[in-house]
Amino acid sequence: MDRLRSSPTWLILAVASGACASFNGVFAKLTTTTLTTTWAHAISKGFGLSPGNHFVEYIIRGLFFALNLLFNAIMWGLFTRALTLASSTVRVSIINTSANFMLTAVLGALIFSESLPGVWWIGAAMLVAGSVIIGSREEGKKTGDAGTGGAEPLLAGQEGFRDEEADKSDEEGEDQSDLELETVKDDGEEVDGVLLR
Repeated sequence: MDRLRSSPTWLILAVASGACASFNGVFAKLTTTTLTTTWAHAISKGFGLSPGNHFVEYIIRGLFFALNLLFNAIMWGLFTRALTLASSTVRVSIINTSANFMLTAVLGALIFSESLPGVWWIGAAMLVAGSVIIGSREEGKKTGDAGTGGAEPLLAGQEGFRDEEADKSDEEGEDQSDLELETVKDDGEEVDGVLLR
């Protein structure tokens, strides 16, 4: 499983998920736009039907609606799979959102002849930058929490403290079975449970 997490499979799935989300939006728009009516009239003429034939238009709009649902389902499947393979859900979300925005801009220009104003690009950049900042904050918290597991404590009384002499004896291969608990006097007080060698 660790091999899968380190491979770029999740990255490919996240980009593909963003692309499917973009196509989902395109097909949703084509279901309702007047551009579809123009295409339906051209297809009707190609088949020798009258341009006002609404039957062809309904079929094309139904096809676009079905493709909208199909790409939506594919997008969620790919996104969910990318989440299970990646070590960070935030990274998957950032890649997905970035791919979706960029491909949506390209498809909008190619299919709908949309020109996006500079404000759209600034907003898209801010959204992606915000996602990256949030992602790095969350990753920092995870690293900070998980990264202290093997560190030595600052105080001797903290849990997990290891004595340097105990480390040396482990390295030298001494048998730990000869350790015993005895009572020792410390400043006139008896202290139980002190390990002596």
